[in-house]
Amino acid sequence: MLLSQLPEDVLYHILAYLDHVSLSRLSQVCKSTYSFVNRDNVWKNVAKEFLNTGIRRDGSDLYPKIPLKERVRTAQNWSNGLCTKDILIRWRKNLLPWLQIDGNILFLSQAAEIRAHRVHQNAKKILSQPFQIYSGHNGDVCRFVLNNSYLISSGSDGTIVVHSRRSGAQTKLPGHSQEINCLDSRDEIIISGSRDTTVKVSKEHRDLETLSLHNTICSFAMGTACCRTPSPLHIWTMERLECVCSLGSDFQRGAGVLDIVFETPFQLLTCGYDTFIRLWDLRLSEQKCVMEWEEPHDSTLYCLQTDGNHMMASGSSYYGVVRLWDKRQSQCLQLSAQRPSSPVYCLRFNSSHLFAALATSLHSLDFRLSPTSGS
Repeated sequence: MLLSQLPEDVLYHILAYLDHVSLSRLSQVCKSTYSFVNRDNVWKNVAKEFLNTGIRRDGSDLYPKIPLKERVRTAQNWSNGLCTKDILIRWRKNLLPWLQIDGNILFLSQAAEIRAHRVHQNAKKILSQPFQIYSGHNGDVCRFVLNNSYLISSGSDGTIVVHSRRSGAQTKLPGHSQEINCLDSRDEIIISGSRDTTVKVSKEHRDLETLSLHNTICSFAMGTACCRTPSPLHIWTMERLECVCSLGSDFQRGAGVLDIVFETPFQLLTCGYDTFIRLWDLRLSEQKCVMEWEEPHDSTLYCLQTDGNHMMASGSSYYGVVRLWDKRQSQCLQLSAQRPSSPVYCLRFNSSHLFAALATSLHSLDFRLSPTSGS
């Protein structure tokens, strides 16, 4: 019996035992085999073991429009640090820029504005000129978040501005007495933290305590400077608006948290001044993290991003250093230093590029090179 005559479910089961090199070689046998082997269902098991293929731990796919075989090929470059570097935008003043990516649009804050650029994956010039500019703050933009309908920004003037991505209309919300350097939003609920030591939760201009909440939003995490308590990380319940637990113990004074990333409703990653990336699981001990990774050069970690599976990327306080990490290993995989020397204030990545915002420039690392081995 020919291989192509087997039932598809049997073929999927057989091919699940092959690695990416064997699958690539098998696809060269004939046209019919090539067509079947290149299906995403064949490559999904392989892709789960690579970095940044878009297959999350829960099985969801972040980039369904890009063939998985192509993503596995690019993933080898992420693991090996094979990339080309470029400086996409420069500016004259030292700023604290922030980034977000939504599909093929990159949003970059510069001083009091947020500029939206289209990302052209296959063009020589990857970023277009800004096609939309969001403003409304009297000072610099500190943070901003996105959803399908709105861009929500916070500024050094203590205000929160909600921008409509469709109409361009904007609404200013009551903010804080000082700059708002923490901001998040889910299902029309906005949570903000300020240098004035207050955290505010709002929805549709009203106090959250008077509102019933969506069942999926039950808690939020708050990172502090760790000056008054031995723990810089606190979990608050949305139902009662009170702190239900503090994670970790015996942190040094000033070992504050600078970035928090939730991977699941129960697991979150943190980084900050004490040079560690930590993985916490709210279902386990509150006193000890599940895993931790130390920045080798004892630098503050300003920002953190994850692919939802095995890969993490961190930005350091010195020399524009971006590190790639595999959670299954204790040491970082790769290091990339950007010029000129500056903290990496924010980084974001998609399947093929990593974007890093420094004090005077926006950098890109392009991982689409042909790998030296494999498919």
